[in-house]
Amino acid sequence: MPRALLVIDVQMEYFNGALPVSYPPGSLERILAAMDAASAHAVPVAVIQHAAASSPAPLFPPGGPTWKLHPDVGQRPRDILIPKQLPGSFTGTELGPWLQEVGADTVAICGYMTQMCCDTTSRQAFHQGLGVEFLSDATGTLDMKTSAGQVGAEELHRAILVTQAARFATVLTTGEWIASLAS
Repeated sequence: MPRALLVIDVQMEYFNGALPVSYPPGSLERILAAMDAASAHAVPVAVIQHAAASSPAPLFPPGGPTWKLHPDVGQRPRDILIPKQLPGSFTGTELGPWLQEVGADTVAICGYMTQMCCDTTSRQAFHQGLGVEFLSDATGTLDMKTSAGQVGAEELHRAILVTQAARFATVLTTGEWIASLAS
């Protein structure tokens, strides 16, 4: 199964901006471990970077400090950097053609946020006939409150993982994914 690792929106907005990721603890370290393992096993890596579609934008303003990749992600090897403006990493981007170019039929998803860009990208990949591996401890979220109600980060994260596993993806830990690269 030719794979590619998608590192979605690991940007400073989630560390020192308005949306600090809080669950699960250690998600950044596991994202970095997945990137390192992918490089060690010649798995192509796409780093995806969100930018606000219009200016002035309160979140992810292009070129702004919260738009920047986390430095630990930015300095690691990658095969491609893909800018996006919507939650789905396939929408209006070169991700689909790049996956064809590298011959990947399966994508492993890590990054932020579990319920938004990671979930949307997983569903898009599934709809395109790709296999999806959703790294449960290398995706993350935060407590959410909207006009529809509120939900804690752990509950929100778990609900998305359950939904992903029910239909769209194989949900596994980063350790399980790394072990599968060696087999």
